Amino acid sequence: MLTSIYHIFLIPPLSSTKILHYGKCFSQNFPLILIEFFLDQLSLTEIKEFYGTRHIGRDQARQLVGLMDVFCFSEACLLADTVQHFVDAKLEFDASYVYEDVNQSIQHVHRSGLIHRKILSEPQKYLIKNSQVFRFLKMLREKGKKLFLLTNSPFYFVDGGMSYLLEDQHFDGNSWRELFDVVIAKANKPTFYNSDHPFRVYDTQKDTLAFTAVDKFLPNEVYYHGCLKSFLQITKWRGPEVIYFGDHLLSDLRGPSKAGWRTAAVIRELEDEIEIQNGDNYRFQQAKLSLIHDLLGKVHATVVSTEKGQVYRALLDELNAERRQCRSGIRDLFNSSFGATFLTDTGRESSFAYHIHQYADIYTSKLENFLLYAPESWLHPPHDIKIMPHNAKVPASLFSSS
Repeated sequence: MLTSIYHIFLIPPLSSTKILHYGKCFSQNFPLILIEFFLDQLSLTEIKEFYGTRHIGRDQARQLVGLMDVFCFSEACLLADTVQHFVDAKLEFDASYVYEDVNQSIQHVHRSGLIHRKILSEPQKYLIKNSQVFRFLKMLREKGKKLFLLTNSPFYFVDGGMSYLLEDQHFDGNSWRELFDVVIAKANKPTFYNSDHPFRVYDTQKDTLAFTAVDKFLPNEVYYHGCLKSFLQITKWRGPEVIYFGDHLLSDLRGPSKAGWRTAAVIRELEDEIEIQNGDNYRFQQAKLSLIHDLLGKVHATVVSTEKGQVYRALLDELNAERRQCRSGIRDLFNSSFGATFLTDTGRESSFAYHIHQYADIYTSKLENFLLYAPESWLHPPHDIKIMPHNAKVPASLFSSS
């Protein structure tokens, strides 16, 4: 059985010396280091003026909306463009109303099916075929593993997408559904994990739901709605026997993790960040930053006399300016607006990394990476990790040697 403990990042063995990446937020004590008002980034002075501090507590953070994954990039840009319109037109507006309207519009596009129909009208534009995913699923079936598909999307969209993605593959039967023991659509995650909603059998031909109670999952059937409690009662699958894959931490992985399942986060941006962190430019900048921190620590620890006080303050100002420039250069290597995924500009754990710790046992860039490991493999992280298993530790000595 494929299982795991704690937090692991999984990449091909040939790349095992590499590291990781993803989008930006706050560290564990949430330093406000990157804040934007419409399309202008706020300075540290403006941040302190608005918030009174560069840091916010966890209770304050709970009142904020987290935009911490790739799904939120377009939402953040839409919010910024909308606010920019009001600013340019010199119109009065309440920012909370802007967020509510934009959020409701995004929800409407999904719930009405507009986005589903658009994707299915041009699948070659939005979907990328990958025969390796089929190989992975087929390998698990051949090894006797039970597979289930759990999605919030309606069946017609799932069927259209899967049929396109796997149309070049050969099945023993006539449908991609033979890869899965259970197919559940319109699951309403994350409420699926804590509700008591019953399962309904979905008629794929008539587009209707049956009225009969569901007490077992039958082959080739499609089910709608349901809840985790009923799913566990029907399947008898428990805790570490199950590993659940998802690409959204909060809607996909938080519920299964709390239910005791193993969870695997799929983070497509991982490979880009691994490549960047193994580049000479990043390692040079990181070593330089470590050296600056060492120097700052020594200067701060020095007893400053009246005669030399001005000299030391000038040196501190110069070192702090150099540190800001170095941090900015490191951020720009990843994304000039959002920076790296798992680390803030100050080198602390980002909110995204924090939630990985909370809800994911494994994280990887794509499913087919598991083809390089036997299904019986026991995966575990190194014992000397400080932040995340992928993060590079670049000593200050590298700067001088470079």
